[in-house]
Amino acid sequence: MSTQSLRSRRSRASQRGIAIILVMAGITLMAIMLTEFQDQESGDLASAIYERDSLRAEYAAKSAVNLARLLLASEPTVRKTLAPLFALMRVSAPQIPIWEFSDQVLGAFGDSSGVDKFRGLAQLDMTQAKNLGLEGAGFDVMVIDEDSKLDLNLAAKGDAFSEDRAGAAMLGLIGGEQYNTLFEGRDADGQFSTRQDVCGAVVDWTDPNTDKYGCDPHAGTAQTYGSEDTYYQMLTDPYPRKNAAFDSLEELRMVRGVTEDFWSTFVEPNPDDPHSRPVTVWGQGATNVNTANAQAILAIVCANALNAPMCTDMQQAMQFLSTVNLVRSFTQGAPVFNSPQDFILAMKGQGPVGEILAAIGVQPVTFLSDTDAMKTITTQSKVFSILATGYVKGPHRETRVKIHAVVDFRGAPAPNAALAALAAATGAGGAANQLAAAAAVAAGGASSSSANLSPQDAVQQAITGALKADPAGKVIYFRIN
Repeated sequence: MSTQSLRSRRSRASQRGIAIILVMAGITLMAIMLTEFQDQESGDLASAIYERDSLRAEYAAKSAVNLARLLLASEPTVRKTLAPLFALMRVSAPQIPIWEFSDQVLGAFGDSSGVDKFRGLAQLDMTQAKNLGLEGAGFDVMVIDEDSKLDLNLAAKGDAFSEDRAGAAMLGLIGGEQYNTLFEGRDADGQFSTRQDVCGAVVDWTDPNTDKYGCDPHAGTAQTYGSEDTYYQMLTDPYPRKNAAFDSLEELRMVRGVTEDFWSTFVEPNPDDPHSRPVTVWGQGATNVNTANAQAILAIVCANALNAPMCTDMQQAMQFLSTVNLVRSFTQGAPVFNSPQDFILAMKGQGPVGEILAAIGVQPVTFLSDTDAMKTITTQSKVFSILATGYVKGPHRETRVKIHAVVDFRGAPAPNAALAALAAATGAGGAANQLAAAAAVAAGGASSSSANLSPQDAVQQAITGALKADPAGKVIYFRIN
């Protein structure tokens, strides 16, 4: 073989080696680019799926809120239906706590797990049901009676009587000897805060004046203790007190003396059970003794009877709490008291309930004033928290959206009034009159002259009707997580 031929073969072999390297490099670059593209597209797809599922879960939760409002609005109708049964016992029909069964009752409108809850409650065959349930989404819902708790916004009214009521309620809640250790150490800012300091700080945060409240509600005369802002101005990062009502429970953390231990004892004893919370910032001002938990009832008693045995003796307090829980387990949520006076008599050892409590060992209570005590309690709840969780279950994860809505039913008309207005709307003639009738539906009633209004009067009635109370209550707090 000639030298020239050998060189030619070596050159071609060298060129083939370079080509292989270039091809491998190209393949490697393409693989890297495709992998990066796939990762980016997978991320975009996952993000899009998450956004889609989040939106579906949000609307499932909103549906649960609206269904719960409808359930709450139907309570007067349920009560009216049961009234003849109570009439046989010669008592008026009490408020029926249908909200305690909201998750089961409304389960028929959710996914398959919700239908199972409803089936377990009603013992109905749901296989033939139509137009019920959600496809690809579901919800859990819980309704909390805010009027079953002590209202921390009482002092926001600004008068001395409301301040003393708020102070008495706080002392009734935190005054037990079992809580002494909570007020013996320094808080996060290195300050000592006694019971009176914390009680006064809660009142001062909400009342509109600038005078420090000493939290001695039974002193009988007004006393001045300096400026409200003194404590907050001495902090590392000073801020003024609000001098207005609490908007949320989280705002309570800004108040003097509200430490983590205080929070876990008096505000949120069990984060997994909102029913355990003894305080609220959304109540109507009086506590429903038919639905309040044992801790809240003890606070009510101690706020109005300072020397009651369960307020001065730890053993008596523990016995009272266990007795209330025992009675609640027997009644299964059924109302015990028909009026505030029934509760007062029971605590004094009188009446059927009072005799039972006395037999169990609960000592009778002597209230400072029966009249003042009755002003702090009620047997009708009007404000409710709706805790709804919408969810979408996927193959690899579950997307959840939580909504907390607080609905106020004070002044809300009965749903049947809206139905009467709807009937009036059917017979109304002309667009303007139908507009007025529709406004009457929203307002919960119909005007007898709605069919003979001028266009201007019809529009005015529509505007007025739109501003009136909704049968489904008024949303005063709304939060999405």
